[in-house]
Amino acid sequence: MSDAAPGLSPEQLGAYFALVEVSSLLQYAVDEHLRSDGDLSYVQFQILARLVDAPEGRLRMTDLADGVVYSRSGLTYQAGLLDKRGLITRSPSPDDERSVIVTVTGSGRDLVARVLPEHVARVRQLLFAPLTGKDVTTLDAILGRVRDHMRAAPPRSAKPRARRNRAG
Repeated sequence: MSDAAPGLSPEQLGAYFALVEVSSLLQYAVDEHLRSDGDLSYVQFQILARLVDAPEGRLRMTDLADGVVYSRSGLTYQAGLLDKRGLITRSPSPDDERSVIVTVTGSGRDLVARVLPEHVARVRQLLFAPLTGKDVTTLDAILGRVRDHMRAAPPRSAKPRARRNRAG
């Protein structure tokens, strides 16, 4: 019989629960604002915001999925909703017929510009208000290391698709 893996220390458990709770509370508050002011889900806002910041306002669908850490099928659904609203366009990639290019439209840019000020205000109020400048620097360094460690094993959305064997 193998020994059970050791549990988390009280400090690790406390840090884990605090991180999960802070993340959930922040996402809930931001999502509430985005839905009421922009009729957007948090994921849809992330898609639009990443596109607004991307060169020429466009990204491959798989790069978007990796950036927002969302499944390819889930992102396809969300992109379809945004496309129907005229906030993005989707087109085949000129470099790879299997890839889809997603581009933000002028309406998508306008919507991000409209909801962004309140989004920033909520993040400042909820996340950064209780922190000092040194706290923010420390938090950035710690979360950056953890993110980089976790990104060393890419999420499923970023892994290359398995090639199917085709009988000739």
